[in-house]
Amino acid sequence: MRLAELSKRSGVSAATIKYYLREGLLAPGRQINATTAEYDEGHLRRLRLVRALIQVGRVPVATAREVLKHIDDDSLGRTIRLGAALWALPQAPEPDDDDEEVRAARREVEQVMERLGWSNTQALSTISPAHRSLVVAVATLRRLGYAWDAELMLPYAQLMHQAAVRDLDFVETQPSEAEKVETAVAAAILFEPVLRALHRLAQEEESARRYGFE
Repeated sequence: MRLAELSKRSGVSAATIKYYLREGLLAPGRQINATTAEYDEGHLRRLRLVRALIQVGRVPVATAREVLKHIDDDSLGRTIRLGAALWALPQAPEPDDDDEEVRAARREVEQVMERLGWSNTQALSTISPAHRSLVVAVATLRRLGYAWDAELMLPYAQLMHQAAVRDLDFVETQPSEAEKVETAVAAAILFEPVLRALHRLAQEEESARRYGFE
């Protein structure tokens, strides 16, 4: 397809597509002549991912470029490739290990990992942004007086493991390695808001069942 058709099918203006091409977020099309290039379904799929990263995920262009670089790195195994792409997304700040609540939160998180047998997660705990985010969140809850501990977190972690199984089952339906990683990154941006919304709707429903509307 030509640029005009790519713009029409994606809903992205030609000027924005040209900007993404200049920034390296979209691979160049196949050059037909000095002024015309041809694009394919892969360009359309990547363009939609770029828009999800930038518009929905509010990911800066430079960060989006880093994420896409890892998606396209076929020298990496799937787990490392996926992890590198996801870790390039904006993450929580480093927790302050001089903070007593941070140290307590880290101990509780480690207990959850041990009880679930998440040995791979434990091995990556010092470099994992998700692990860091969890420690920061639990420490903040504890600082506010909510005694979040391993016992409270365990059933939530078990539910999230079931969600992760479904996520990766869906990822594995994609035909190529690049599409699998693209889908996982899109899920990180788009599925998480879905899960948050479902969680809040479930809370509304349960609250109404328990307490009514008065």
